[in-house]
Amino acid sequence: MMQLETLRFPIKLTFAVVAALMIGFHFNLETPRWAVMTAAIVAGGTAFAAGGDPYSGALRYRGVLRIIGTFLGCIAALAIMIGTIRAPVVMLLLCCLWAGICVWLSSLIRVENSYALGLAGYTALIIVVTADANGALTLAPQYAVERCSEIVLGIVCAIVADMIFSPRSIKKVIDREVESLLVDHYKLLQLCVAHDDKDAVDKAWSGLVRRTTALGGMRSQLMMESARWQRVSRRLHMLNTLSLTLITQAAETFLVQNSRPDYIAPQYRLLLDREVNDVNDVRKRLKVLRRVITASSSKSLPLTLASWVGAASQYTLLMKGIQTNSRISHIEEQILQGEVVIKARSAETHHAMINGIRTFVATAAGSLFWLYSGWTSGSGCMVMLAVITALAMRMPNPLMIAKDFLYGMTVALPLGGIYFMYILPATQQSALLLSIAIGLLAFVGGIFIQRRQIGTLGALVGTLNILVLDNPMTFRVNVFLDNALGQVIGCFVALLVILLIRDKSKARTGRKLLNRFMYAAVAAMTTNQARRRENHLPALYQQLFLLLNLFPGDINKFRLALTLIIGHQRLRAAEIPVNDDLSAWHKQMRYTADRVIAARSDDKRLYYYQRLLQELEIYQQKLAQYAAPPTVTEPVHRLADILQRYQSTMIKI
Repeated sequence: MMQLETLRFPIKLTFAVVAALMIGFHFNLETPRWAVMTAAIVAGGTAFAAGGDPYSGALRYRGVLRIIGTFLGCIAALAIMIGTIRAPVVMLLLCCLWAGICVWLSSLIRVENSYALGLAGYTALIIVVTADANGALTLAPQYAVERCSEIVLGIVCAIVADMIFSPRSIKKVIDREVESLLVDHYKLLQLCVAHDDKDAVDKAWSGLVRRTTALGGMRSQLMMESARWQRVSRRLHMLNTLSLTLITQAAETFLVQNSRPDYIAPQYRLLLDREVNDVNDVRKRLKVLRRVITASSSKSLPLTLASWVGAASQYTLLMKGIQTNSRISHIEEQILQGEVVIKARSAETHHAMINGIRTFVATAAGSLFWLYSGWTSGSGCMVMLAVITALAMRMPNPLMIAKDFLYGMTVALPLGGIYFMYILPATQQSALLLSIAIGLLAFVGGIFIQRRQIGTLGALVGTLNILVLDNPMTFRVNVFLDNALGQVIGCFVALLVILLIRDKSKARTGRKLLNRFMYAAVAAMTTNQARRRENHLPALYQQLFLLLNLFPGDINKFRLALTLIIGHQRLRAAEIPVNDDLSAWHKQMRYTADRVIAARSDDKRLYYYQRLLQELEIYQQKLAQYAAPPTVTEPVHRLADILQRYQSTMIKI
């Protein structure tokens, strides 16, 4: 069974590539290699990203994004050429600028959607470069139409292959994960109540943050699969918030015990001390906890524990609906509509700007050198520059992606040479032999791609590109060598650009993220009911997940960020006295906190940060004046203390 699972994707990739090739020749497409390459990129790229055969829907979604990006790129190419066809230098530089802008914008949106914008950027450049290299700029509309039709053909072949060869549903994985996640949430609560091993708590909560984020990605994957999972998607969206709430309440339980060791009464410690093995054990413990909490007095009841049990009860109710995909009940509807979820703004604006600059500089330098030298391999070099800089920049490690392409193209040179000089000429009298030759290449490539072997995807796509699968096929060695050398040199230049234009935005992004956590905690101090209903928790944890990826192993930053998130949640629920004086002061503190984020120099940032600390001191005096309860004064004092102690971290990283 495992062998069949392993072979399913290589067979799927082979079918898609061979079908695109044969249909392209059947309809006499002039360059069927674009259809073949598209089928390989759509199917192979999705599997490489997934680390195996992708789940149902992912390939279709990527295919649709590729169609959108291709059409956008073709329209942009035609618009640029119509306006600047008499000035080739300006025309190419505008295409480079378009590619840079697309990469910049793609770095600011969701990763799964960024593919379309990246593709739109380099498609325009490919069309203009191809038309210019062939000395037929007036035929650009024809190139655009041909490229669109060939790409649509390749995508359709990849989608049909995915539908035929047993697509895998992610639904069963989600069902198992939501149960496993609840069990681990309960174990985290046990660790926090025991208040023993801080490192174990850090490891447990950071793992749960990552798994909750992954569950959100699974929800997107499920919606790609079929529209019939709409009800499940709504429940999963809320389940994500509940999972983050459970993490926050458990962590706050641990944090409060640092200053109040008797915060958790002995009877609750005894109840939570028992080991749980599966989700049924957790359900039983929740029933007991609800019964005890109902019978307890409000004075002895830990507020964080009560909040945790409430969120976990809602979690179990939604979990059942996720597993059955049943109609949403009245109680579930109340849970789903309880709060307005606020989306996170991108904190990687500087990183996005660097990505756009890298793409523009790389393609512009290549264009000017090509026009100046008349280098015959220049068009192939330009294509690879555009593709790598557009697609690699959005990845967490662009340098590794560039290396992957370089290794792959280096392998494609001898492999493509063997195919071009010996194998393909012997298959020209038989479509069956040609299909077997190309299919064998795709099958072997598929085996390595699903293992995420570095260089394999680049080798497959690069080999298909330099084979020049035109109709009719011609075998001119000089053309082959031009294409092959252009590809390799283009990959090398793209790697150099990434190395030379360094991305130093990591520290800036980290500081901005921490300041946003600070602003969220300060902004939670409000008496505006509409503002209090806004749920910033998913956005905050999304930014925390980015912080985890930027600074892996820096546990102090994670603890600080989590503490600020806890402060936000506690202040959001606090019963702040309602009066005009406090409302005006809330507005003033929000303004000052916003100035801290917006400040462009360390001096201004320090000035506004110290002013915020002074305003927090005055605010605490006002709370005492208006007899605010301890549920308000304690989290405010804790926030002021944290911001005072971590002042250097918040201002400079």
